Amino acid sequence: MQVVDPHIHLWDLKTHHYPWLANPQTSFVGDARALQHDYLIGDFLRDAGDIEVLKLVHVDANHDPADPVEETRWLQGIADGEGRGMPNGIVAYADLSGDNAEALLEAHAAFSNTRGIRQILNVHENPHYDYGGRHFMHEAAWRRNFGLLKRHSMSFDMQLYPSQMNDAAALAREHHDTQFIVNHAGMFVDRSSVEGYRAWRDGMRALAACENVAVKISGLAMFDHAWTVESFRPYVLETIDAFGCERAMFASNFPVDRLFGSYGALWRAYAEIVADATDSEKAALFRRNAERIYRI
Repeated sequence: MQVVDPHIHLWDLKTHHYPWLANPQTSFVGDARALQHDYLIGDFLRDAGDIEVLKLVHVDANHDPADPVEETRWLQGIADGEGRGMPNGIVAYADLSGDNAEALLEAHAAFSNTRGIRQILNVHENPHYDYGGRHFMHEAAWRRNFGLLKRHSMSFDMQLYPSQMNDAAALAREHHDTQFIVNHAGMFVDRSSVEGYRAWRDGMRALAACENVAVKISGLAMFDHAWTVESFRPYVLETIDAFGCERAMFASNFPVDRLFGSYGALWRAYAEIVADATDSEKAALFRRNAERIYRI
């Protein structure tokens, strides 16, 4: 099977600082203590096994927020050396609420493989799921600096919960000339009620109504640790139904999702779910959309 993987993470604990791995905790995404080891390009390719990864995109790995450009510099060095072009795309971190946001974007943009920015937006009333307690999309400085992405031809990887999707759709309409990519199929967190399901379904369709918004079907195992093909199926098919095969793409979220299954098992599950799609649709979901949307 050939894939383009648009969502992976690498880290080198010997040379870089990742606060969440320096003091790993157990959370809804699993036990981070099991990830407290180097994860380099060679480790990823070994995990890939018989899945042929043609290209990949690295998404910020919650590197030291005091020096986010160092992560981009390190990744570009890998791409220019042992990675032989990989990671082909880099989604870097920048705090768009900060006074130095413009300088950070300029510094990231200096590296040839930089394609976009991710700043995690997840806010939840349950502290177990809350990432930072700030509604960045409601902050004037953050919204003002968000407009700088277009100047550098950068996309925005949008990690959020269903309760935030209407605000995100409004942001996407305001910045119709910026590419948005929803991470992890919208992180359907409130699974225990009909209301929670409707919030996810309706929020995803609100985002999909914006032509500049795409979605990565990834990270499903973070909320479904004992997953099966059948437990994944409704989320995969509903996401594809909302966005269409032309704006959805599969991704691994490795090595985080390695806590709950192998690389090959994950991709083969995706393949089984869309087995009756056309060859063109499969090519789009597994390869072409990632190449086009991330310009790799």
